[in-house]
Amino acid sequence: MTAASPLVTVIVPGRDIAGFAPDALDSLRAQTERRWHAILVDDGSRDETGAIFRAAAEDDPRFRHIAHEASRGLGAARNVALDLVDTPLVGFLDGDDELTPTALERLTNTLAETGSDFVAGAYVRTRFDGERYVPGRVQPWVSAATDPERLATTIHEHPHAGSNIVAWSKISRLELWDDLRFPEGVAYEDQIVAQTMYTRARAFDVIPDVVVRWRLRADGTSITQGKAQLPVLRDYIGALRGGIRILHAAGAAEAVSARLELILAMDLPPLVDIARTHPDPEYAALVSSFVAELEALPEFDRARPDPRITAALAW
Repeated sequence: MTAASPLVTVIVPGRDIAGFAPDALDSLRAQTERRWHAILVDDGSRDETGAIFRAAAEDDPRFRHIAHEASRGLGAARNVALDLVDTPLVGFLDGDDELTPTALERLTNTLAETGSDFVAGAYVRTRFDGERYVPGRVQPWVSAATDPERLATTIHEHPHAGSNIVAWSKISRLELWDDLRFPEGVAYEDQIVAQTMYTRARAFDVIPDVVVRWRLRADGTSITQGKAQLPVLRDYIGALRGGIRILHAAGAAEAVSARLELILAMDLPPLVDIARTHPDPEYAALVSSFVAELEALPEFDRARPDPRITAALAW
């Protein structure tokens, strides 16, 4: 490979994110590692997202633009781009988020050092303060997954790694995707894929460096901000359930316990709060059924649920 050869392809899907896409693209242009390509997938946008992506590709040959006439969803957008990747490494960046300037350099250099199948870094949320989006701190579950640095580890050696379940905090070797693709037509499509990566990898690396600034949109339109909607809840529970199933199948009992501990502390209490006042009784029924599933798991007691949490769940 020559010095000018592209090393990593970053897949950037987006739909109706014209207000955010320029920042995402600028974060790529600002990378200290210059050997990247980016595939920009406009997933049926009705705003200027497609025009922004198209202009970037016309101005800089490192960008490639793909347009879907109608939205096919985030999973399908990523899958279409994966079929076009021709670099040794691949990563993801949602079109409304930003990479930190040294993200690609730090991630790719780590893989060059270790030979692992993928590397995962930390991330922070950014929230609108009335004037601009301001980064917060690394959350405890992200820190537990990525700090301290661990090189050439496994999910059995580092069970808390499975708490980092987003697609866009990682750079992986293209071979890992030979028979791996994102579920299509559902939200939270990256959770099952991430757990599959952890359980399939011969070895992976985790680093404490913040590599992505994840935008929590001020207008409340992020998928993660729509959990009161029944279809979103179904996909959310399906992703949580699917991730646990994958860890179980791999015999990663400690990782299941770690994942349960986080679900009980972070995921379920907000859903229970919504269920108490939700106008559709199906919402409460779905949450209650999922709680019963978790309580039946052999790892439930080992997850050390806080008694206050379990009391809240028994509404």
